[in-house]
Amino acid sequence: MPEQLTEEPATRSRAVVPVVAQAGIVVAVCAVAGALAGVVWEWWWTPPMGVVIHHEWLVGLSGLRSEFTATGLYVVVASVAGLLVGVLCGLFLDRAELVTLAAVLVGALLAGWIMVQVGHALGPPDPRQIAETAPERTRLPSDLRIAGKSPYVAFPAGATLGLAVVLLGFTKRHAGDISGPAPTG
Repeated sequence: MPEQLTEEPATRSRAVVPVVAQAGIVVAVCAVAGALAGVVWEWWWTPPMGVVIHHEWLVGLSGLRSEFTATGLYVVVASVAGLLVGVLCGLFLDRAELVTLAAVLVGALLAGWIMVQVGHALGPPDPRQIAETAPERTRLPSDLRIAGKSPYVAFPAGATLGLAVVLLGFTKRHAGDISGPAPTG
């Protein structure tokens, strides 16, 4: 009996390593997907132009619509990217479903933040800062940003939906395993 007690923790720790590695891979996949989604978001977006007046950057009505467009594009790109990540993680990284779910949620939150950072870094600089020293009537493009905090939900929502579809729709068990033994006779 003492031998079993010493072997059991070692066996458990060996079983935990692949699950922890899987969680790390899921978070890494999400981070890469967030960076790629940030590139797509910036590529797809068209910056509105504004003008410097009295060292302030002002934008017309079309610029205000474009800010909404930047946020809307973020939601679309993040949702689709999250959905794809969730499906891929569900198909290929499903050793422990609850660990995968937790890792997808953490990774998708990180991915949404990375997406904003990459998109903003690739886009034009903040015209409000440039306007402080720019000459009057200088035309400057807007920077890429999202309005509010709610768009950050898009990536995790898409990823959770994709993962749920795979885990609930493509179960590892066969129908006979779920309902019990097949009837005889």
